[in-house]
Amino acid sequence: MVLVNYADRKVNCKIVYCGTGESGKTTNLKYIYKQLDSKIRGEMTSLEGLNERTLFFDFLSIDLGELRGFNTSFSLYTAPGQKEYNAARKLILNGVDGIIFVADSRIEKRDENIESYNNLIENLKDYNLSVDNIPIVFQYNKRDMDNVLNLESLEKDLNKEGFPSFESIAKNGSGVFATLKAISNLILASLQ
Repeated sequence: MVLVNYADRKVNCKIVYCGTGESGKTTNLKYIYKQLDSKIRGEMTSLEGLNERTLFFDFLSIDLGELRGFNTSFSLYTAPGQKEYNAARKLILNGVDGIIFVADSRIEKRDENIESYNNLIENLKDYNLSVDNIPIVFQYNKRDMDNVLNLESLEKDLNKEGFPSFESIAKNGSGVFATLKAISNLILASLQ
């Protein structure tokens, strides 16, 4: 839920990156953090396990400046993709305004991608949300890898609703900002 503070003229929107473990969610945030000027971004917070995989979440705040008289910012979160962390994924979705679903393009991750997206749909139900009433953008990551699914297969498996989708290679930034811009625009349009 977009947080609007009329007294202070501030708007904060929450974006959550979801997807399977090691699909590139944290890599997206790290790339964004490195590219943005420190004047408009906060510090990045990561709660990682011993193997440097996200245990609970990653967090990064971006200040977009003034928009229609309100200081507007986005809080970016990643949700852990490992199956055993479903409770954390569900908790992080509380108050979400937009979702970037990061799919691992490798053929061997096909079933995991589908399972992860179905899990997202189930978790949204706990907050009376669905893919019909929350902005979602798909990012098909790791397009530089060998043995990747073609875009048609990814769209058929995951994006039956026809939401915006982007190819990406998060480690070098390809598609990272296009995806973020798309979800940001969808969220801001939903506020109109």
